[in-house]
Amino acid sequence: MGREISINGYQLEICSNSPQSALHAAQGGATRIEFCQNLENGGTTPSYGQIVQTRKLINIGMHVLIRPRAGDFVYSDLEFEEMLADIRFCKETGCDGVVIGVMNRDATVDIERTKALADAARPMHVTFHRAFDKCADPMSSLAILIELGIDRLLTSGLKNKAENGVELLKELVEYANGKIVIMPGAGVDSNNIEMILKITGATAIHSSAKDTVSSEMSYDRMEVAGMNEPIYMTSKEKVHQLVDILKKQ
Repeated sequence: MGREISINGYQLEICSNSPQSALHAAQGGATRIEFCQNLENGGTTPSYGQIVQTRKLINIGMHVLIRPRAGDFVYSDLEFEEMLADIRFCKETGCDGVVIGVMNRDATVDIERTKALADAARPMHVTFHRAFDKCADPMSSLAILIELGIDRLLTSGLKNKAENGVELLKELVEYANGKIVIMPGAGVDSNNIEMILKITGATAIHSSAKDTVSSEMSYDRMEVAGMNEPIYMTSKEKVHQLVDILKKQ
């Protein structure tokens, strides 16, 4: 956590999906990254090589997404063991935190497994991710996360984009009352970051700040589908724009 400086009292987390994206986030002035891969499917846990390389590349906060697959957040015993193993590796590698989310079939927080993951992660920082946005009851779910001692909650306010969830986000910030950091995220950009922060009262915010990058292949065999799609990459310029806005708040 010592790597994370504030920007005029705010924390800016950038969701980065590769070592190159992480480097762009750091160069743009971000406070920390949420590190993942496969952002096209909502993000999954990055590989051993990506984690090791990125930790060497950046000196800002590095919080790794612990998500074994795309889809829902109800996990099998094997998947849960995989998550524990990934957390142990992140601790050994010197990561600053992990980002987790485990739900029950009835859309309540899986208390037992969330506690087990958080316990395994300490003394790293623990964030509960947007699995929360699928919960049945946001206030009772938030109360559970506070009781479990989770450090931070990434949420869009149960909407597709945070700008549409600002009223609930404001309620969550007020309910949390400093016991957990509420971090709005999803669709945050230079056009709405000021509005989201002003209405919600949040002091941490999350953005992918990404560009879509087309393939550099000069030849594509058209009769073979796929394997040449555009990819996402963190934009240093977009991160810098967000940082500049935060400096003026």
